[in-house]
Amino acid sequence: MTEPAPGGDRGPRPDFPGTRSQTLDRGIRVLEILHEAGAPMTIAGLAGELKVHRSIIYRILRTLEDHRLVGRTGEGSYELGLGLPVLARGVSPGLQSAALPAMSLLANETGKTAFLVVPSGGEAITLLSVEPRQSVAHIAYAPGMRHPLEQGAPGMALLSAWPPRQGERPEVARAREQGWAYSRSEVLPGMSSVAAPITSTAGPAAVSVVYLEAPALTPEERAELGLRVRAAAREIMLDLP
Repeated sequence: MTEPAPGGDRGPRPDFPGTRSQTLDRGIRVLEILHEAGAPMTIAGLAGELKVHRSIIYRILRTLEDHRLVGRTGEGSYELGLGLPVLARGVSPGLQSAALPAMSLLANETGKTAFLVVPSGGEAITLLSVEPRQSVAHIAYAPGMRHPLEQGAPGMALLSAWPPRQGERPEVARAREQGWAYSRSEVLPGMSSVAAPITSTAGPAAVSVVYLEAPALTPEERAELGLRVRAAAREIMLDLP
């Protein structure tokens, strides 16, 4: 029997004609495009990205706006709406509530942005992020960011929470042994990340920090940061419902 893939994805599902909603798919793509753009976009710009007529995008945007999933700027462009964070708070609320105090302390003590990731299929999805209160410069890492599980410290930390798999990266085995993972320039160019796994009955998660490594940390400094992130993961596990 084939093992389920990490994140609970059991492989391809039967594809039956007419089982998907094209309109819903386009609406979700609009939200993804706005997120990836990181700035307001015009109807024409969104239509160009989706390669559909502007009238189709207009109808989708009006519907998303009614549900506060997008908002209109003063110039008439569209951006992600205030309804999205409300929906996001409903995803794994027990995990988010348990993680927030430890992540806030981690961010403020290290001066680095802390974030919480969970697996979904073959990706690591950012669920929650906390920026340090007092820091000359830090990285903004918004909820909803995603990257392949095989890339970056958060993904490797998630993979380390599962039993060893054939062909896994040596860094995953190292993370499983020491309790934290490190990566540089694998998700964001020039950015480094340290992450530690969180295990619970609901499934794995990972807490991480991201930072610009300039100047580079010494091996001792990196190990110290790894142990601090691992301690935050343990604090979160103690507070889980």
